[in-house]
Parts: sequence; C-alpha cells; structure tokens
Amino acid sequence: MGVQGFPTLKIVRPKKGGGKPIITDYQGPRTATAIVDAVVQQINNYVVRIEDKSLDKFLSDKNETAKAILFTEKGTTSALLKSLAIDFSDVITIGQVRNKETRAVETFGISKFPTFILLPGGDAPGIVYDGEMKKEALVKFLSQAGQPNPDCPPPKAKSNGDKKDKKSAKTSEQKSSTKSKTSTASAESKVESTTQEAPVIVETALPIPAINTHEKLVKECLNEQAHTCVLAFVSSSEDEKARKALSSLSQLAHKHAQSKRKLFPFFEVPTKDNEGAASVLKALELTGDVELVAVNARRGWWRHYEAGDFNHESIESWIDAIRMSEGTKKKLPEDIITTAAEKPSSSSLAATSESTPQPAEDSSSTETAGTAGSSTEAMSTESASSTAEPEKVEEHDEL
Repeated sequence: MGVQGFPTLKIVRPKKGGGKPIITDYQGPRTATAIVDAVVQQINNYVVRIEDKSLDKFLSDKNETAKAILFTEKGTTSALLKSLAIDFSDVITIGQVRNKETRAVETFGISKFPTFILLPGGDAPGIVYDGEMKKEALVKFLSQAGQPNPDCPPPKAKSNGDKKDKKSAKTSEQKSSTKSKTSTASAESKVESTTQEAPVIVETALPIPAINTHEKLVKECLNEQAHTCVLAFVSSSEDEKARKALSSLSQLAHKHAQSKRKLFPFFEVPTKDNEGAASVLKALELTGDVELVAVNARRGWWRHYEAGDFNHESIESWIDAIRMSEGTKKKLPEDIITTAAEKPSSSSLAATSESTPQPAEDSSSTETAGTAGSSTEAMSTESASSTAEPEKVEEHDEL
C-alpha cells in the first residue's frame, strides 16, 4: 500500500471490469465529517436526475418495470439514495427531482420535501412513503416491488453505434409514449390522495442534562474513574450565546443517538450559585459567561473550545477533533479530580483554593517528602500501566 507514516488513510475503490482497485491517499482534514464526505464522493452514482423536460422519457422508458422518485430541495445526491440505487440496480430505477422542477412536482402533487414515491410499474398507482428516511425502512418499502440485488451492478456496456439498434430504440419509445401518459395520470391521482393523508414525523432534539451540584459533577465527570465528558458552563441558559451552544450540543447528541453511534455525554453546568462549578472554572483559568470544556479525569487531560462562535458546524468540528484525538491536550489540575474514597461537598474545591498554607515544621518536612515520594511512585506506576495497557478510547468506536 506504500504507507510511509502513521496514521495514513487510503480510499480503495473497485475498478470497473475488475482488475487492480484504484487506491488514493486521503489528504483532507482529519475529522469524521470530512472523512465521511470524502468516502461518500467515491460512491458510484446510479441515480437518474429528472428534469421537467426529461420526465416523460423517464416514465416511458421500461414502463413495465418499477421506478422510485425522490422529490427533494437539495441539488446533490445523498449517500443514502446512491446506496439504494446500487442495491436495487436492474430491479428498480431510482430517480431524483429537485423542487424547482415545477412541472414534475405538480404532476405528482408534491406538497412537502422530501417525498419518496414508488411506481410499481405499468398502470399500477404510485405509493407515497410515509416513514423515516432510514436505509432499513426504505429498503423494506422498495422491496414490495422487487428484492434488492445483493451484488454491485456490472459496468454498463459501451454502445457499438449500430444504426438498427438506434432505430429499434426509437420505435420502442414511440410505442410506449401512449402507455406512459396513462401511467402518469394514474400515478398523479394516487399520489394526490395519499400525500394528504401521509403522517408527518417530527423528531426533536432533547436538551442536554444539567449538573447543578458539585457532588453530581464529581460523580459524572471529575472522579478518578470518569471518562470523557463535555461540559457547557453557562452563567444563564437564557443568554443568546448559551442558547446557541446548548442547542448545538443537543442537536449533535440527537444526531449520534439516531445513528446509534456511541458518543461521550454532554452536560450543561450552570455557574450561578454553584461554588463547585466556579472552582473548576477558576482552576482552569476560564472567565467567560459560556465555556465549553472536554475533560477526561481518568487520563488527566482537558480541552477548551476556543472558537468565538458557538454555531453547530464549529462545535461539531471541535467534537470530531476530540473523537479523533486531534489537537492539544492540557493537563487537568489534580486538585479538581476526586478519588473514590473522598466525599466532596459543594464548597470543597472553593475551600481548598482559598485556604492559606501554614508554615511547615521539621516534623512535617519528612512527611511531605514521603508524600512526594509516594506521589512520584504512583505517577510512575500509572505511566507504566498506561504504556503496557493501551486505553480503550470509547469515542473512536465508529471509525
């Protein structure tokens, strides 16, 4: 594969007609979103783009076979639709119509986007899909007209330019034109009645859970066994920046939950009348009204969201960088990590940070030295353990 350094990402794409696959080096950003986009661009696209002027031809071509049409506001073809076209190659022809194609939209009586319609073929009326736009459900919906093809479609044969074939194709198209008009009218009638009755499924992202006490903060994220947490410290959830940040986090959590991908938890931490939260911010030297922080008490590191804007894209890129272990990790102050044996109170960190150290006596000097030695030994043991037994990074599971 010619790998010279690590990590190296390569995209392997089968070559049409067999033979050695095409291998390209990935040179884009090392974020999950960018990598997925790069892979999606390499998926073969068998979806037919339908315009007003080509609608009749699409419907009349192989009129007896099943077809499916996605009416959408997007100009690009999604990976989901590409995969459906591959799965049902030579079984169901998949087409896509953009909302600006007014004639096609009016012909099928489309009133909302996206709308997915199955045309079983012949004079059979069209069927409107009323479920979620998920792969498994869509495959089940299309399977009523034909079973998916388990193999990838073969490469299309090149035309030999034979005049007889062209003449035959033209004659076939003329013969099927009358039949296509009947099919179009039948599909229009069925679609109009079904579209009005189709249920609208609304999915709402729930707010992320809040941590209002220091005890809960320690239990969830700041004990020596806690894994990665993302904490949104906000002075007021009614603040515009706070609402934007919390909304972005809730949408991200909802997105990963719907995709059944494991992701570290997000928490809102109000700082008003919360001495524990204030102490954590003081220890991390953060003073903003809204602060996003990722902490891993078990490994002793933290990361700070430093972008000025709290929009969804920016926060998602920051979360992706954490999942990919990219960026700079800062050492987490040891005094904010609580061991399992300790019983923290809401003011414990504040009391620790405000206490005045007493002059050390000779007798305590020996004790301090012993403690330092013990601490050094413990750190060495932890370092050795970390080297011998790699950490199970839970946030990388989907890659």
